[in-house]
Amino acid sequence: MICAKFPKIKNIFTKSSIKFIVVVLALCSWIEISALAQTDFAHPYQRMAKEFLHELIEIDTTHSTGSTTVAAQAMADHLIAAGFPERDVQVLGELPRKGNLIVRYRGRDAASKPILFLAHLDVVEADPEDWTVDPFKFTEMDGYYYGRGTLDDKDEIAIHVANLIRLLRENFLPDRDIIMAFTADEESGPNNGVAWLIANHRDLIDAEFAINEGGGGFLQDGLHVSNNVQASEKIYQSFRIEVMNPGGHSSLPVKDNAIYRLADALGRIRDYDFPVRLNEVTRSFFERTALLETDEVGAAMLGILQDVPDLESISRLAIIPNYNSRMRTTCVATQLEAGHAENALPQRATAIVNCRILPDEHPSDVLDMLNSLVADSEVSITPLADAKPSPPSPLTPEVLNPIETITEDMWPGVPVIPIMSAGATDGLYLRNAGIPVYGVSGIFRERGDNRAHGQDERISITSFFDGQEFLYHLTKTLSQTSGR
Repeated sequence: MICAKFPKIKNIFTKSSIKFIVVVLALCSWIEISALAQTDFAHPYQRMAKEFLHELIEIDTTHSTGSTTVAAQAMADHLIAAGFPERDVQVLGELPRKGNLIVRYRGRDAASKPILFLAHLDVVEADPEDWTVDPFKFTEMDGYYYGRGTLDDKDEIAIHVANLIRLLRENFLPDRDIIMAFTADEESGPNNGVAWLIANHRDLIDAEFAINEGGGGFLQDGLHVSNNVQASEKIYQSFRIEVMNPGGHSSLPVKDNAIYRLADALGRIRDYDFPVRLNEVTRSFFERTALLETDEVGAAMLGILQDVPDLESISRLAIIPNYNSRMRTTCVATQLEAGHAENALPQRATAIVNCRILPDEHPSDVLDMLNSLVADSEVSITPLADAKPSPPSPLTPEVLNPIETITEDMWPGVPVIPIMSAGATDGLYLRNAGIPVYGVSGIFRERGDNRAHGQDERISITSFFDGQEFLYHLTKTLSQTSGR
């Protein structure tokens, strides 16, 4: 077909040329994939992945009322029925309803360190009254699958289970073991599956590196823009900002008001910008993203890559939240509580400030900065919980090269871009345990339409099956150690 013969753009460096050819190639890719979609997904493993997703969506795995054990056992049953030995399919956990599923696909060389694929069974809560469809019923509509977990993260579990069965039936023999870990309490709850497995069953998930959620691709008006690899994430830390005061009758106001003191403290925090500091991942992110942006924004991205970042470039990117969050630590007020009666001076005023800290910055230094900014002995600042550092994963060719090759084969001209996530995933537990983690799925979504954790969560049907094919090839490629 004509699209297949269109020239690739690896060696074309003019920005306008790149943008034009990316659009054309992405359109060709979309036409080809759309043609496949019209076949009603005749591939048996596509139908299988859809059936598994359907089943998982309708199993309640919320923290309040659900059970990840039920979902884990359902997938375990499918794998055992397909021919996996029972010894290689284990459901285990700290609590009866907080089960984790660990699957091992054995390779020819037991001495080679395995690779690990990670996904979580639990989902965030969903109130049916807030949705236009039932969040716990699998709904197919308008080219999408709807339901809580379709995007975060039951889609990847369904894909991985179907792909494992496909590999087994194809008699695929990897060089090293492939481990799949589908876990509990990533979204909420105290019984985090990855942390528990590291502490109690490290041998079951120990690996050279892991592939996780947190990446994925972007579409712009239906066209593929970039396939992102999450290789770093910021440190999550919240602080309680509190002012105590004797209070009094509201008819006798004084300037020393707990609410005013708190407001002044929050204003100083609001007005401060932490310094710009880039690491290997964020430098690569801005360098590659600059080719996809407008001339003005692209130039600003190159400006912050200078040895001394350009101040005008920093100011230009700072007004774009997605980019500002990737170049500095951020702190923002998220909760507020004050006063005890409408006719009384407040005796207490409290705010929660949530910080997303660069991975090479220590949370204690952020606390020191907040105290320095507030500069008021009557205002106390205390961490709500211990922060969990998450060192960046190295951008190793062993991992990135296969991702780039498969991306080029499936979506010619679409760049692979390393990213640092402003949010948090279970990858942080693995990184702290010395296992590098890379978030990538090959699942694309439209910019500005991320419904994970939100109303009417959904995944594009085409993107779901694209992701399945991408992860199938990635699993096969990464499990081969020859020639490394």
